[in-house]
Amino acid sequence: VIGIAASKFGSIKLGAINEEPEFSTVSWISMMFAAGMGIGLMFYGASEPLAFYRDGVPGHEPNEVGTAMATAMFHWTLHPWAIYAIIGLAIAYSTFRIGRKQLLSSAFVPLIGEKGAAGPIGKLIDILAIFATVFGTACSLGLGALQIQAGLQASGIVDNPSNSVVLGIVLVLTLAFILSALSGVGKGIQYLSNANMVMAALLAIFVFIVGPSVTILNLVPGSVGNYLANFTEMIGRTAASADGTAGEWLSGWTIFYWAWWISWSPFVGMFLARISRGRSVREFCLGVMLVPAGVSTIWFAIFGGTAIHLEQNGQSISGESTEAELFNLLQSFPGGSVAAVIGMILLATFFITSADSASTVMGSMSQNGRSNATPWLSAIWGVLTAAVGLVLLLTGEDALTNLQNVTIVAASPFLIVLIFLMFAIVKDLRNDVIYVEYREAQAFQRKLARERRIHREVQQKEDHKRRRSERFAKAGAKVSPKAKNNK
Repeated sequence: VIGIAASKFGSIKLGAINEEPEFSTVSWISMMFAAGMGIGLMFYGASEPLAFYRDGVPGHEPNEVGTAMATAMFHWTLHPWAIYAIIGLAIAYSTFRIGRKQLLSSAFVPLIGEKGAAGPIGKLIDILAIFATVFGTACSLGLGALQIQAGLQASGIVDNPSNSVVLGIVLVLTLAFILSALSGVGKGIQYLSNANMVMAALLAIFVFIVGPSVTILNLVPGSVGNYLANFTEMIGRTAASADGTAGEWLSGWTIFYWAWWISWSPFVGMFLARISRGRSVREFCLGVMLVPAGVSTIWFAIFGGTAIHLEQNGQSISGESTEAELFNLLQSFPGGSVAAVIGMILLATFFITSADSASTVMGSMSQNGRSNATPWLSAIWGVLTAAVGLVLLLTGEDALTNLQNVTIVAASPFLIVLIFLMFAIVKDLRNDVIYVEYREAQAFQRKLARERRIHREVQQKEDHKRRRSERFAKAGAKVSPKAKNNK
């Protein structure tokens, strides 16, 4: 993604040459988070760095703050958004620049041709995209429901919540996102996304002010530095690492995350494409990858750093469940009860926007790539996704493990699609009229340079010949009369 952004492809518009972006930059960024990982940041923002600090990561001892923050950044910053950018760029270019159908299969035209994209191979690609989207979204919605339930319990609103509480939460929020889906992308998701950003900012500012502000400020550059220092170790970690003990840790954290991002990539990528029309390739790549990564870094520094600080001072927020740790953190400060209510509302709105975004995309894919899917069909897809999430929550004792395992299984086939898509993007961009003109200009400049070089060499030869003739002429003029007589 960085390579494409830095290349000559970067100036290509995702739309007509003079087309302006449909949404403002602020709304564009807000909607990225609405589709991307709002619930995940709420769920893991405090608990993940704390878990890595308390238990350590493979090859490192517990109580290493830098390693804990770097590992959380590794899971949540550049890698997921780069995956989303690949899908989003391919669909946005194929749809808004070339004019193909808004389907993932259409982005494979450079590799498999028009007939292949419209045939069985293309249908298989689209089916895998919908399949991965349903289960990836169900995982996210399940995490949101678990954490809202924990918030209700931590706030004292519900004691010993049962399955009926989870069922009620899912049903209420499903009704809410159906109403949002029926209002369309331009209204429902945009308004809720902007509200999400305001509430998330208020929550983060609250924790920053009442929490260990200096520690948080120190953690931002410290986290980035440790991320860069440990980058090669983190990307190279396998089951053989840490004396062969890293496999279980990897399956519960890194591999789960990679599968989660891949399963989300069809719908997040298509949604990013939908809201990014009119932006350049470079603006899209850098905006999608760097802006959310930067905000996620600050988020983990605030919530994860605060959780670690409390742990260091004997005020651990660790509880019986991971989903309760955010609310334990909030309620450890003055005014935490109000902040906990805001947190539950934020979880609900993230739930709504995530389901809304996913149902909109699945509605578009199931209607042969329509830019604006029929609202009632999008609502049906949303209901089906919520039903899958509900089944995973209510089946078995460990709902979180169920969500993780199903996500990994559902995302695995789509990984193959993602790899081939990278080749399709480059091949498509190389045929763009702007890049073709650039290559023609380069070819003309090379030809012109070659002709100048040949002309220069001819001139040099002629000058050398002329100078040689002049030297011979001067030498003949200097011959003495005595030499001539002897001759």
